[in-house]
This record gives sequence, structure tokens and C-alpha cells, in this order.
Amino acid sequence: MGELSGVSEVDANYATDEGSVSYDPEVVSLSAIVDAVDDAGYEAATETVSVAVTDMSCSNCAETIEERLLDTSGVVDAEVNYATDEARVTYNPADASLADLYDAIEDAGYEPVREGDDADGGGESAADGQSRRDVARNAEIRRQRNLTLFGAALSVPLLALMIDEVLSLGLVGESVLGVSTGVIAFLLATPVQILLGREFYENSYDALVKNRTANMDVLIALGSSTAYVYSVARLLGFPGEGLYFDTAAFILVFITLGNYLEARSKGQASDAIRELLQMEPETATLVDEDGDEREVPLSAVEVGDRMKVRPGESIPTDGEVVDGNSAVDESMVTGESVPVSKEPGDEVIGSTVNTNGVLVVEATKVGSETAIQQIVDRVREAQSRQPEIQNVADRISAYFVPAVIANAVLWAAVWYLFPDALAGFVGGLPLWGLAAGGPTAVGVFEFAVVVFASAVLIACPCALGLATPAATMVGTAIGARNGVLFEGGDVLERVRDVDSVVFDKTGTLTTGEMELTDVVALDDGARADGGLADERTTDRDDDTADAGEAFVLEVAASAEAASEHPLARAIVDGARDRGIDVSDPDEFENVAGKGVRATTGHGEVLVGNRTLLEDEGVDPSPADETMDRLEREGKTAMLVALDGRVIGVVADADTVKESAAEAVAALDDRGTDVWMITGDNERTARAVAEAVGIDPDRVMAGVLPDDKADAVDDIQSDGRRAMMVGDGVNDAPALATAYVGCAIGSGTDVAIEAADVTLMRDDPLDVLKAIRVSEGTLAKIKQNLFWALGYNTAMIPLASLGLLQPVLAAGAMALSSVSVLTNSLLFRRYTPDHPYSLLGWR
Repeated sequence: MGELSGVSEVDANYATDEGSVSYDPEVVSLSAIVDAVDDAGYEAATETVSVAVTDMSCSNCAETIEERLLDTSGVVDAEVNYATDEARVTYNPADASLADLYDAIEDAGYEPVREGDDADGGGESAADGQSRRDVARNAEIRRQRNLTLFGAALSVPLLALMIDEVLSLGLVGESVLGVSTGVIAFLLATPVQILLGREFYENSYDALVKNRTANMDVLIALGSSTAYVYSVARLLGFPGEGLYFDTAAFILVFITLGNYLEARSKGQASDAIRELLQMEPETATLVDEDGDEREVPLSAVEVGDRMKVRPGESIPTDGEVVDGNSAVDESMVTGESVPVSKEPGDEVIGSTVNTNGVLVVEATKVGSETAIQQIVDRVREAQSRQPEIQNVADRISAYFVPAVIANAVLWAAVWYLFPDALAGFVGGLPLWGLAAGGPTAVGVFEFAVVVFASAVLIACPCALGLATPAATMVGTAIGARNGVLFEGGDVLERVRDVDSVVFDKTGTLTTGEMELTDVVALDDGARADGGLADERTTDRDDDTADAGEAFVLEVAASAEAASEHPLARAIVDGARDRGIDVSDPDEFENVAGKGVRATTGHGEVLVGNRTLLEDEGVDPSPADETMDRLEREGKTAMLVALDGRVIGVVADADTVKESAAEAVAALDDRGTDVWMITGDNERTARAVAEAVGIDPDRVMAGVLPDDKADAVDDIQSDGRRAMMVGDGVNDAPALATAYVGCAIGSGTDVAIEAADVTLMRDDPLDVLKAIRVSEGTLAKIKQNLFWALGYNTAMIPLASLGLLQPVLAAGAMALSSVSVLTNSLLFRRYTPDHPYSLLGWR
């Protein structure tokens, strides 16, 4: 940290695990300091929270809140999402609290949804927090609905007056019961201005005065107040031709109606998180050692508690089956439609549904550590991190409102100064006539006012601000429904650009469940003439052969007994299944990527590949023929040496997953190069590659775990964008090196740090789902951006040329943002079993 520009003093205390840094915030940010700690191989203590925010009207509002949060002492990072109405903030708990974040949001002129019993959250669960968000969102929806109905009720008489005047029906006349229609219009429009317009005027004040910026509320306030103030001036005797009280009211009614529909659409788009949290049962049935049962709240369940789950009930929390057999419906979490059989020793995911038998489950994860809570957190994080394409919209939005206001002022002035010339030019266009009859009908000044109001009202930064986050929100939800979790919207964008997929063999293309298949005993060492030893099974009777193989297996198993590697477990389990007593080694050393070295009751034992034996000065050649035969069969063959000589070979085999070949073929059809990396030898690797359809030239065999990242680098060295697919543990460096890191078959372990994408199931076909969701989401974003940019590009010139009434401009403005949200919501029906097409179905 001391090397960072702007850092003047650093003090780290090993005894207290704390450090202090003096720095100039004008030169270096707290985020850069935290990154420096991470880069040094340590972890700075930070907390990340999601805060719901109300009253945002466009992406400029989100940007304003984000700036206020980043200016708050102790805040490391902040991202505010207009589509989800949420701020995701990372902060130093020693320097900031949740209350400070709330205060920053309020200082910016917006309202945070406070969660928990106190300012610091009170340890509230995600479900409780979501409930508060839902209450706040529903209250906002009801408020907007009630305001819309109130404004519409007062606007109906104004509509009647307008129709009577425009169509010259003469049904109303100049007055009603001695009160002029102008005064009646004023009395009807004024409550609308006060009640519906209040939030727009207040938000405009906050934006302009407090935050020194301009947002959509400023445009609405300008358009509505221009029509209203001009009409009041006319009523008081200012020269002109007409009154626009109806326009002022209709503007606010249409915009409020748009806000109501938008709030409803946002609620529907966030249903994914709500549905996930609603899966959690409220209670659990605990079983004690005596078999007595008691029902407790879910929050009271602790790790180690045993829970009884009856047919039809949801499993309360993540755990391991200790008694009973059943099938569990995991579709809501993994996307797997077929219930999965469970028996003692199997892992179960909280909130999934037990379908038939009674299960007793021991809790292994509770509260925020459960898979369902991690999924919710992952989805929220993904929705808060926007794709790079959003930067385009942000850059446009930053200058959009000031540019719109400047354009409106310019064209109002031009119409005021050159009315006849402009009217003649517009009249020559193959379009409809000028609004309000043009300057000759209503007067030059009045028409300039109409043009100004229309030009500020027609522009819609909302549609531009919603285009990317709305589609990202739906895309991440589709992924979560199908067991595919993206770390962020930026990852969601990158996945579709992948041109190469690199599979780690074991546990990805194969089941990873190794089984001992062969034990071969060799003659006593190598022949004196250096030739290969024959297998003892060739010149001996079966009893002698069995005895020799049993000895080889006993030696190998005793050496491997201290190892947790799947190959070692298969050898040990195979020995025990054959009735061999496996003893623990006296000394044990795991030689990464090569095998094991151990001292047992039999002597000095080596179990591993050729390199291990050669490094130890043991000649592996007596077993070459056996090794070649087993490796050609696709098995992982391991040499067994005792006291400096080879005594035999043991082999494990892994089963290729049923869907592996289909996944490889589908990726090939997409034009994606498929690679395989494995620590196995060349022959075994090629046998597996042939079984799943991978080009042998794209097989990288004999790669040690520490070298997998370098192998991925080699693949990407010519500009390829590779997705590395592995288990997320042994493959972590390779996942981090790849353009996209994908952890497969995570089960309840959702928070794999090295993975950009997490697949809940261990099905390689889900790699295709991740790519298809990414492609579909980016296509939807482009549709939204095309509509938003196309709308503004087409409509602003029409309003500037005086071809739109302000009331029509306001209606079009409200409709545009609703259209973008509706288009995004149509995406919800898409399932990634097939490539995305225009409207989300084929």
C-alpha cells in the first residue's frame, strides 16, 4: 500500500490483525487501497449490503445516489441499479455503518428502505429484508395507482371541455353556472399540479440545487409547469389565444400512469428473488436422540440439528441425509426436472421438496450460508453489476437532459424569431400539420411555448436507462431458474463471446467417481537382460495369481490410505471390498501430479505415474506393456513399487457422463472449439476425448494442477476467449486465468470465488445454457437500446419542428419506458434449451 500514490503512512499490527492507512482521498481511493491489500495476498475486512431505494425516476438518479455513497467515508464501492431500485454497497465496517449509507441516500434526496431492528440491520435475514422491499414496492405501486386515479378523475371533465372546444360542439359554451370554463379548468388542474406534480417539483429541486445535475423529473416539471404557468398568465390577462390547463393535467396523469406501470413491471421482473425466498419453509421439525419431535422456527435451526422431513414438505436447510430414502424435487434450484434419489450420506439442498419417503436430515449449513441464500445474493450481485454495454447508455444519459433542455430552448427561440420561414418549411414536408394550428392560429409566442413544452416532454432518458438493467435482471433470473448463476452483468455479457470451451476431464466430462477396475502383479522385478517382465497371470495358476494381485493391492492401498484423492479413495475402497485389511502408512507424502510416497509395514512404497518412479530412481519399464494396454482402454493406470522395484499396476476407471458427448457436439455446432485438460496420461486422455467427440489435437494430457492455468494461457495466447469448466477447487487458478471461469456441479457450494459462472448441476449441457442465456440477454439489451435510441432520435426532431402537442409528447414519453420494460419481461418466457430468437421463443 505504501507504493500507492497518495498514501502517506501505513501501519500494520500483526498482533491485532489490524492496520491503519493515512491517505489523500483526492489522489487515491479507498477501493484502490483495498485492492492493494487483496493483491498482496490478504483480505481487507469489508461488508457488502443491498439497500432498496425509492423515488428514483431515471438512470441519472441512480448515478447521483452512487456518487453520494462513494463520497461517504468508509465506502469502498457502490453500484446503484435503476431497474431493481437497489444500491449495492461495499464498505469498511470500522469506518462506516448502514446508518451512514441511509443518510447518504437521504442527503441525495431519495428514500432508502430501512431494514432490521436498528440502523445496522439487526441481523435481519434475507427473507425479512426482501419482505420489507416488497412492502415498500407495493406501497409505491398503490401510491402511483391512487395518484393516477385521482388525476384521471379530475382530468375527465378537462377532456370533455377540450373535446367540446376542438370539435366546436357548443355543448358547454363559455361558462358553466356563471363560472367561466377557464376558471373551471384552473380549479380542476390545480389539485393535479399540487398532488401529482409535487414529487416532480421536489425531485427537480433536489437534482438542480442539492446535486447540481438534471434528471427526468426536471424535464417533466419544465413541461408541465410551462403549460400551467402560461395558462394562469393567460387567465390573468396575458395576451394569447388559448389555455393549456388540460395539457398541464394530462401531462402529469400520463407520466404518473407510466410510473405506475413501470413500478408494476419492476415488481414482476424481480419475482425471481421473491420466488426463491418463498421456497424456504417457516418452520422445521427437529428430532432429538430419543426420537422426540418438536417444531421450531427456521431461524432456530443450528448446524448439527437433525430434522424430519415428511413427503410433500420442503427441506428446511442444507444438510446430509442420515436416515431414510426418498426422491427430492430440486427443479427450483438446479433446473433438474426429474426428482433426484436420496439415501443416507447424500447431500440435500434447503428449500427443495421431498416427494415420497420420510427423511432425517442433519443440518450442515444454516442462515446466510445455505445455497438458497447464496443464490439470492449471487443473483442480486449479478443484477447490480451491469454489462460494459451499459457504459454507452450511461455516457449518453450524462449529457442527455441538459442537451434536451438546450434543444427545447433553441427551437422555441427559432420558432419565435422565424415563425413564417419554419412554418413554410415544415408545411412542405410530407407529414401532418403543425400542433395547435401553428403560429398563425395561436400566436408566435404561444406556439414557441408549445414547442418548448413538447420538446422537453418527448425526450425519455428512462427508456435509455432501463434498456440494459431491465434485460440483465431478467437474464440473471432465467439463469438462476435453470441452475446457472452469473457473478455479474459484465460476466453475463462476456459469456456469449466465448469461442473456446476448455473442460477439465475428471468430474466435468466424467462422473469423477473412480472405481478400481484392474490389479496386475508382475514377476520379480526386471529380467537380467533388461527385457520386460511378464504379467504373473500368464504362467501361474489362478490361486497364485490371486495371491499376487492381493499383495499388490494391499501394498498400494496401505500407501494410499492417507490420501483424499479420488484415485486413492478408489484403490482403498476396492481393497476393502475385496476383504483386504488396509493399514495406515507410517509416513506419507503426496507428490502433486505424480502420485504418493509412503512408508508402510511392507516397506518403502511408491504409487503413481512413470515420472514419479523415474524421479525416485526406479525403472518403470517392466510394466510398460501393462500400462499401455490399460491406458488404451481409457483407464488411469498407476505403477506400484516396493523397496525400489516395480511389483505391479493398479488401474481406476471413471465413467463418461451421459450428456458429455451431446454437449461437445452442440458446442461444435455453435462453432466453438472444445478442449480437454487432464492430469492423466496421453492414452487415457485420448480415449476419453474419443468417447465424447473432442478432437485429439485439442487434448492437453499430463498437465499438473499447478500448470492448468498456464495451459489455459497457452490456449488464449492467439487471441482465443476461453471458458474453463472445472470443479472450482483444484481448478481455481485456471478458472481465474480464463476469459470466463465456470464451476460445474457445485451443489450447495454456490460462493466459489474463482468462478464467474456457477452451474448448480454437474451436467456439461448446462454450459450451453449459460451461453444461450448470455446470447439471449445481449440480444434483448440491443433490442431495448435500439428502441430507446430510435424513439428519441425520431421523436425529438418531430417535437422540435412543432408537430407534436405537449400532451401527446407526455403520453409517448410514458409509453416508451413501459415498452422497454415490457419487452424485457417478454424474455421471461424463454428457456435456454434452444438458442434465443427475437421474442424469446421459436
